[in-house]
Amino acid sequence: MRFGKNTFILFLIVMTGLLGFAGCGKKGPPVLPLVKGEKIAAPFDLKYVNAGEKIELTWNHRVDEKEAFVKPVGFDVYLAKQTFESCQGCPFKFEKIGFVSMPFMRFAMGIERGYKYYFRIQATGKNKMVSEFSESVLLEYK
Repeated sequence: MRFGKNTFILFLIVMTGLLGFAGCGKKGPPVLPLVKGEKIAAPFDLKYVNAGEKIELTWNHRVDEKEAFVKPVGFDVYLAKQTFESCQGCPFKFEKIGFVSMPFMRFAMGIERGYKYYFRIQATGKNKMVSEFSESVLLEYK
């Protein structure tokens, strides 16, 4: 079986097209190159003190000269609130409820009975740089 000249040219055009489109696809947004250590360390040791209808959160933060040397300008405080009747294992959404400027690492707010309160903290820096979230803490206020 012999192919004609037109068939061969058509075959080359199709193969070139396939190779040309092989790299196409959905691309992610551009990402700045990462400089080792140019990030903010996550807050740690998040704790709370429950005093009746008030809660006070405290945490720590340390700048790591090798791994995360950027100093934060403050901390965002996040809360997720659920009733005790909410389904077990259902996802919940954290919402930003406050900001604390450096060097303070303390946040207080009022709470009401009948809810589970989940808190977490995120360090923030200049140019919208943020750290990973701290570990979450749970307060069940019955």
